[in-house]
Amino acid sequence: MPRVQAGSIRMNYEEQGSGEPLILIPYLAAEQACYAFQVPEYAKHFRCISVDPRGAGESDKPAGTYSTEMLADDVAALMHTLGIASAHVYGVSLGGAVGMWLAARHPQRVKSLSLHSTWPRSDAYLKAVVGGWQLVARQLDDMPEAVIQALFPWCFTPQLYDSRPEYLQALSDFVRARPRQPLDAFLRQSDAVIAHDAQAQLARIQAPTQITFGRHDQVCSTRFAEPLRQGIANSELHVFEDCSHAGLYENVAAFNEVTLAFLRRHAG
Repeated sequence: MPRVQAGSIRMNYEEQGSGEPLILIPYLAAEQACYAFQVPEYAKHFRCISVDPRGAGESDKPAGTYSTEMLADDVAALMHTLGIASAHVYGVSLGGAVGMWLAARHPQRVKSLSLHSTWPRSDAYLKAVVGGWQLVARQLDDMPEAVIQALFPWCFTPQLYDSRPEYLQALSDFVRARPRQPLDAFLRQSDAVIAHDAQAQLARIQAPTQITFGRHDQVCSTRFAEPLRQGIANSELHVFEDCSHAGLYENVAAFNEVTLAFLRRHAG
């Protein structure tokens, strides 16, 4: 996987496919491989560039305060390094929060914007949930286990836990097999989640935007749907009725179909 200078840090990324560039930004505590169920389909139509954000995977993990604005500027710097003038930008959860800042701060770089299970401004409930994740992470000091024990129940429905335990085990094994995020890097990333506030920036987003939620999501529930849809002028909303926070894993076929259709509609 290439590792290149992007502004003040070195960033790692994986590239697959050909066509118009599609930048995929991971969610909290994740690295580029988190889109393993999406990229094989997307890469049939797009040049997929999946990034390790600051603090995760093989990218640098410097000390100091992280913000979603900073993470967005990192991606813009990576695009500059790679010679990509504009791209489709895609993110789930934290990746979507970063994507909205990228589209607001660097509108010329964003051809379309895909925002999945994300939020414009952290409210008291979201801050409490993420604060709980931080508490578990500190106690365990083992980020794969913290993700599996503390974050997974917020990502999947009770029905998935009951009906597909072997699938959850496979997802758990996948998390354990990936590069281990240091605790301090997780805390910096999750502090950026808690501090996220792009509400006033939404009107600056010019790119056509797809917004999706899982009907059963609690941490990023549909309470955020209207603020996003009303704030972003050229946006459309889709709700996955059978999913929680991680629709990209819970109903892979439906998620890929809906998201890829949007991307292809805005290619060319």
